[in-house]
Amino acid sequence: MIRPWAFQLAALCLAVSPGAAAQQPPDDPLANPGRPTVSTPAALTPVGYLQFETGFLNAKHSPEFSSQSSLNEVVKFSPLSWIELLIGSEPFAHSHAQGQSASAAGGISLGTQVVLHAGEGARPTVAVSYFRQIYGGNAPDLDLGSARNSALLLVSAEVKGFHYDTNYLFNEVINLPIHRAQFGQTLSVSHPIWRKLGLSGEIWHFTQPFLRSNAVGNLWALNYNLRRNLVLDAGFNHGFTTTSTRWEVFVGFTYLLPCRILPR
Repeated sequence: MIRPWAFQLAALCLAVSPGAAAQQPPDDPLANPGRPTVSTPAALTPVGYLQFETGFLNAKHSPEFSSQSSLNEVVKFSPLSWIELLIGSEPFAHSHAQGQSASAAGGISLGTQVVLHAGEGARPTVAVSYFRQIYGGNAPDLDLGSARNSALLLVSAEVKGFHYDTNYLFNEVINLPIHRAQFGQTLSVSHPIWRKLGLSGEIWHFTQPFLRSNAVGNLWALNYNLRRNLVLDAGFNHGFTTTSTRWEVFVGFTYLLPCRILPR
């Protein structure tokens, strides 16, 4: 959920640029959503701007719960064209498991993403990123678990009107006192289908070392570019294996604050 200070900063941006709310010229910065797919784009957000990715998720039949409703938030900021700073959190989750219900906060992670090669068009952009969990939270995890440390290789490009993001993940997962490695692969493909409306399809796979199984799923989502700095999304994810979360339904938005917080 977007914090009050974020709304105050947005109000300050609009006060500095009173015409921003009414119209946005074509050269205004463009939001670069990482949600709602599991895949993360290799390209970074516009330099000097804060981006918020906010979502609501309802999940059914996961290894740790029968149902869960949760809020999730990712904040991104690129101080330079080749590096991005990230904060990911789950401020609230309400879960049902074994006939009981509970509400709790999920984990908080800090991360950074670095572009190794900036591509264009069919020439891929290649990046690496690292996340460290700083707070584990008390909410039950989804089928992917909760990584203490996570390293990613990210590749993105445009091919004949189709955009793809593919990630290769290397995670450290913990079930005290045991530490194990988890591996994951994702592939997301998106394409505009009508005016400002786009469609994304994704296939993903993660190992589940403590269950000695694999989580595999297929995600479909629609996105609508309401403005250059505001993108709405909605969709669902279906798990294929018995240890995958069977169904997930989500809605959310990506919002790029309309003013630059760093001088040019």
